[in-house]
Amino acid sequence: MTETLLGASRVRQLEDNLRALPGLYQESLHHVAPISRRTHHTRVSGSRSTERLNMSALDARHNILAVLESWSSFVVDGLGQAAPTRSVPDLTRFLLRNAEWLTEQPPAPDFADEIDGLRRELLRTIDPERGEPRAPVWECVVADCAGKISAPSQSVGTTGATRIRCSSGHAWDMHEWITLRPLVERRRKAVGT
Repeated sequence: MTETLLGASRVRQLEDNLRALPGLYQESLHHVAPISRRTHHTRVSGSRSTERLNMSALDARHNILAVLESWSSFVVDGLGQAAPTRSVPDLTRFLLRNAEWLTEQPPAPDFADEIDGLRRELLRTIDPERGEPRAPVWECVVADCAGKISAPSQSVGTTGATRIRCSSGHAWDMHEWITLRPLVERRRKAVGT
């Protein structure tokens, strides 16, 4: 048995963070699109959409799956175990079962840092700190456009904005964000390399 690369308190913190992730992930679902308190929704033809999305919640939910899947793949490759299903509860259970092995591997500090970061990101999504700037900015996905896409992470509909916009004038409806986001990620990775 190899010795852990993390101290005992850091291992406990890592395990606590892993145990907290499924509940935080579930709670973040309630923050993707706030539920209206009105019980009768009457929409007049041609009226403005009241659609609202919380971009931070969408990003956090995407990030948690990507990071947990990545570390689970590391375990699968290292130990030859069967991969868990693609759900936050199953992925965290799998990582908790293999935490001892993971904390003995060279990337253990990175693993602990990423799990801690996921927990903090989900907590910020659920209960954002007052005054914290939360407007992510990305490179535009339109070919040869030097513009920046910015989307407020809080409920976009509160300011009347129902579109995500590029500084050069490109715009997308809120429902298009689901398909736009992977393009933003690909563009970000291409620019970073």
